[in-house]
This record gives sequence, C-alpha cells and structure tokens, in this order.
Amino acid sequence: MSIKSLGAKFFAAYVKKKIDRWSNNPIKTQEKVFWELIRAAESTAFGRDHNFSNITTHQDFVKNVPVRDYEQLRPYMDRVVSGEKDVVWPGKPLYFAKTSGTTSGVKYIPLTKESIPTHINAARNAILCYIAESGRTDFVNGKMIFLQGSPELSEKNGINLGRLSGIVAHYVPKYLQKNRMPSWETNCIEDWEDKVEAIVAETIHENMTVISGIPPWVQMYFERLREKSQKTIGELFPNFELFIYGGVNYEPYRATFEKLIGRKVPSIELYPASEGFFAFQDKQNANGMLLQLNSGMFYEFIKADEFFNEDPQRLTIGEVVTDINYVMLVSTNAGLWSYNIGDTIMFTSTKPYRVLVSGRIKHFISAFGEHVIGKEVEIALQVAADKTGMMVKEFTVAPQINPTDGSIPYHEWFIEFQEEPDNIEVLAEAIDSELRSQNSYYDDLIAGKMLRRLEIRIMPKDGFNEYMKSIGKLGGQNKLPRLSNDRKIADVLSGMIAK
Repeated sequence: MSIKSLGAKFFAAYVKKKIDRWSNNPIKTQEKVFWELIRAAESTAFGRDHNFSNITTHQDFVKNVPVRDYEQLRPYMDRVVSGEKDVVWPGKPLYFAKTSGTTSGVKYIPLTKESIPTHINAARNAILCYIAESGRTDFVNGKMIFLQGSPELSEKNGINLGRLSGIVAHYVPKYLQKNRMPSWETNCIEDWEDKVEAIVAETIHENMTVISGIPPWVQMYFERLREKSQKTIGELFPNFELFIYGGVNYEPYRATFEKLIGRKVPSIELYPASEGFFAFQDKQNANGMLLQLNSGMFYEFIKADEFFNEDPQRLTIGEVVTDINYVMLVSTNAGLWSYNIGDTIMFTSTKPYRVLVSGRIKHFISAFGEHVIGKEVEIALQVAADKTGMMVKEFTVAPQINPTDGSIPYHEWFIEFQEEPDNIEVLAEAIDSELRSQNSYYDDLIAGKMLRRLEIRIMPKDGFNEYMKSIGKLGGQNKLPRLSNDRKIADVLSGMIAK
C-alpha cells in the first residue's frame, strides 16, 4: 500500500467520525447553523430590513423572511453585483457563480470565504466515505477526471466570476494536482465537442481510476473513447474503479454505461449546485444522499402540493417525513435567505436524513391535472427499459394537447436510443403501465379516456446533443429538462424528427 493510500484510509476514518457526530444530532446541528447565520448577518442590509436582531424563533424568521427565488431577491443581488458590501452577508463575496435560470435570465450566485470550503469539503467527503466503507484506496494513485466547465474566470466589479465547476477547479488539493486530468489548457476549451476530443486524446493512454461528471456528457466521452480505441472503457482503463456523478439521475443511463464499460463500476451520487453543495451518497447500498446539515446551510421544506398555496407551512428538519415531495428552501453563509432553489426532494430516511431529487417544481406535466413529476417518468422508463432490454440514451416528455388528427390528447415521449428497437409499441405499453401504477391521477385520466396512452417519438442519433448545441447549452453542467408542461422544447424536437 502506498503512502498516499495509507494516508487516505486514516483520513477517511477521521472524517467519517466527524460526519457521524452531526448526522446523529440533526436537529441540534441545524439549530446551531440557524443561529450562526442570523447573528452573522443581522448587521447587513438584508438583516436590518428583515429584523434579524429581534428574531428569537424560527417562527419569527418565517414572519420576517418570505420565500424568494432569484428574481424576487434580485434587488439585493443587484446591489451585491454592483460591488456594494454588507448587503446579504458581511463584506463582499469572493466569487459569483454565473448560471442561467429559466425565468431569471443570468443569475449571479455569491460565493463567500465561508461558503467556498463547504463546496470543496463535501465532494472530498463523498470519496472519503466511500473509502471508509469499502476500504479501497488503490484508486487514489491513478488519474482522475471531472468533466466540467472552463476554469477561466472573468471579473465583475472587482469580483471573480465564472461557472461553479470552473471556480471549484481552482481549489483542487495539492496532493491531487498530479493525478488531475485533463490539462488546464484542455479544460479551458469552450467548445464542448472540441473539448471532449482533446480530453480523449489526453486520457486514452492514461491509468484512469476515477471519472466524474454529468452522465450524458460522460457518456459522450465514453462513446468517443470506444470509437477511437475499439475497446470497452473497462478494457481501456482496467483500473477504473469509481464513477462520480450529479445533476441528473444515473439510473436511465446505467444500462448503457455498463455496456460501454463492459462491467459494473461503483458510483457515488452528488447533489451540488451554485447555491450550495446539499448532499452526497455516503453509503453504497443506502437509498438517497446524506443531507449536509453542518455546512453553513439552514433548510426549510414546503410540501410540493401546497407550495402554490397562499401561506404554505415551512417545516424544519425535525418535522419532515419520508416519501413526501418537498420544495427545498435554503438560507446560507453566502447570503441566500429562504431561497427556493427550484428542486423538489424526497426523504428516503430520517436516521440519518437522506434525500433524493424528485424533480423541479417548475418541471412537471399537469396539462390535464395528472401532476406527473420527474421521478415518476424516470422510474417508469427505467422499469420499462429493464423489462424490454432496450437501452435509452436520452429523453424528454411533453403534453400533446391538440393532436393534428383530432384524437384524444396524450403525453409525447422523445427518446434517443442506444440502438433503435424493433418494436417501439412494447416499450410504450410498458412505460404507460408503470406510470399508471405510480400516479393515480394519470391512471384515472387514461381510464376515463381524457388521455390516451403515451406516444414515443424516436430521436435521430445525437439529436439531443444537436438540440442542446442549438440553444448554446451543450456540455458542462447543462441538463436537458426531463419534463415540460408546454411544447417549447417538443415543437423544436418534432421539427428535427421531421427533417
């Protein structure tokens, strides 16, 4: 065993004990974070405007601080971006993480000296928990890659600005610098297709042991490697041990990945965002990711089916239960307050608190009252694909409200397959059956002939990549929405199929 491997094993055991201490005391941990945030920010403009100095309970906080998204918080954020200090958090942020919202346009999420370490440590701790559980450390001696955005930063009013993944790239620990790939120059390539080709050229002859990134873009990397080498990824990288991913559910991609790799590889799921690194998979056989309760973030939760009510109840960590769809709000040491990140989550466990991402509060289909969410369509497709042996590369779903033939409306599934199936009707029937078993509203609409069975449209090879490229979102941390309640995406995809 190398010195690095031995050190990793001891460090993993130490960190795991620290994680166990706060995860076994979740309510006290969150209370401590809450008061640290309130007291730190009470002299800021936001703290003064929202009466922080007189807040003595969470209910006081609820009365004084409304739920906001970026657009509603923009008056404060614009002041931060202009260079004003002590607006939402003491001083000025170290960075802005630039991200694009569906309704807010470009968003500038502040990252502070207090919040940056939580992003770095959570990703590190995910790997350390894997080491503590499995005892495996050989992979730390090989090469590691994270498919990410460019680390090149610009400046806005004296504050560095970039994509979160690019900012985080500046904080890779020194002991990993020699293992890190690709090169800085390759990482700075803006065009995603050119970047993937350069990464393939740099890594194809290396001892790759850890590969990480958003599944659809890692899949593109794997496909290019196979085309160039005529080998499976497992043959090309025999010591490839760990796949780390986030951003989208891995399950719809798992069968395709295992075929590309040629074997099963352990994986770790992460839940990072510009607003905070919320959770990571701490155990290989546990369902869900450990919610980061000790990372400068105070969480509130609203039941998703009550979110659009006039005065929905805001719950704290001790009040949530498993298997309920919640909208997650965060108040952070970067100056976000009761901020709606847009995700819906479900708790899979409360001892400790583990979550899975069930969808986006704005990404759903309910054109007919069916209330279909992302988690349901992903599970339905996964179950159906397993039953039929079909391998799906990418997909999205939208309602077809006014069929041109005058028939009953339906859900339209746009699917790109690894290999085009012989009988698409078998898959459509299997998906529909599974979705009906999960969602009683959808089942009632089908039974009542308000909706007919879903229809599948086969996307051409690399069709979704072409779509993402056409809107300037190919690669990096960009993700294709699984669900839309309108036909903005569907109509473009329909045009691509018709060509």
